[in-house]
Amino acid sequence: MYSLITYIALIVGVNYAFSITPLIPLPNGDMWPPLSLVVGFVFVVRDFAQRRVGHHVLWGMLVGCILSAYMATPTLALASAAAFAIGELTDWALYTFTQKPFSQRILLSSLVAAPIDSFTFLYLIGQASPVSVLTMSLGKLCGACIVAYLVARREKAQLAQARI
Repeated sequence: MYSLITYIALIVGVNYAFSITPLIPLPNGDMWPPLSLVVGFVFVVRDFAQRRVGHHVLWGMLVGCILSAYMATPTLALASAAAFAIGELTDWALYTFTQKPFSQRILLSSLVAAPIDSFTFLYLIGQASPVSVLTMSLGKLCGACIVAYLVARREKAQLAQARI
């Protein structure tokens, strides 16, 4: 249950932070949201929450999006809700239907969901360009890669322990 509450709180917190954190201009003139580095962890927390509460994690996503609508500008709230819905449902489907170890599911679901989420969000706020989508996606994937690596190490240690 704590992972679901954490997931909801992260959705709301990240959406609020997006509304108050300025974008950073890139050398080519595109704008980059520095909070995209944090969003990758939200995908991973969703994976952990799904392990605990199963498909009820979708209710958590809905609650997080509804609460976010009260804490952000209407444009940002709509863009965020749409991006979370599309990206997280993609993430949920890949996580649910692949039978890979948990660490691989974290990585696979994030590899597919991060670009979808990034494009949707940036498009709806009028900031979509190949560079901005790529940088936002890479920022999200950094968090997912770190956690997937740590989980893979734990999985290998548990496997080695089970062999003894």
